[in-house]
Amino acid sequence: MNNLSREQLINEIQDSFVTLMDQYDIDEIGIFEEEGQENQYYLGYTVRKDGKAYMIHHPYQKNRQGELTPLSDEWTVETDEPDLEDKRGYDNLDEVFNELL
Repeated sequence: MNNLSREQLINEIQDSFVTLMDQYDIDEIGIFEEEGQENQYYLGYTVRKDGKAYMIHHPYQKNRQGELTPLSDEWTVETDEPDLEDKRGYDNLDEVFNELL
């Protein structure tokens, strides 16, 4: 797998904002970033629709140069509701948004 810069990945995500907002009638969309344990890094979208917030992301491994390597092609969805479990195993964003929104 290829190592990618954080900036390159963020640019790709931002380039899709308008399309996703129009296609799925999303209220707000932004970047989701979180550093995990043992050089794991999570990058994707923060989406708000109808008063609910979702964090939609991929896991990455971060190397010493700060480059990111995807650990999985599957998307994970977290919500801001503490009682709900994360949902994993989405193959693409259409699956995520068609189920959630």
